[in-house]
Amino acid sequence: MAFESLPDGWRLWNEEPSGRAILVYRPDVFGSGDLPDECLPTIYLTNGARNARPGSGQYATDEWHVVLFLEPEIEAVTETHESREAGAAGAVDVAERFVAGDVDYRGAYQVPREEYFARLDEFVGGGETA
Repeated sequence: MAFESLPDGWRLWNEEPSGRAILVYRPDVFGSGDLPDECLPTIYLTNGARNARPGSGQYATDEWHVVLFLEPEIEAVTETHESREAGAAGAVDVAERFVAGDVDYRGAYQVPREEYFARLDEFVGGGETA
């Protein structure tokens, strides 16, 4: 299984027979009201078209996309891979970089959320894990 070696805090939320997968970070913290639910870091692995048109994602492509969302409309990392296996490895790599503090989540926002960033800092980049 491609997601057996996820870093601490990341969970496989869903894996479809088609190969698409969703990973989430610390749903125990984000779902508890400690951090805003809408800010749940989520990594999507999909071979759906990345066009902005509604419904375009339902059409499979030959490429696999890894996208780290910080909120539904805020993408922090977007990568494209040639195969599902490479995409899954890329998704794990993005999860590892996030936990290590190597993803600039502040830079992804146009409007800063300083209180949220300060609290999230406690969980990533060597911060607390519980």
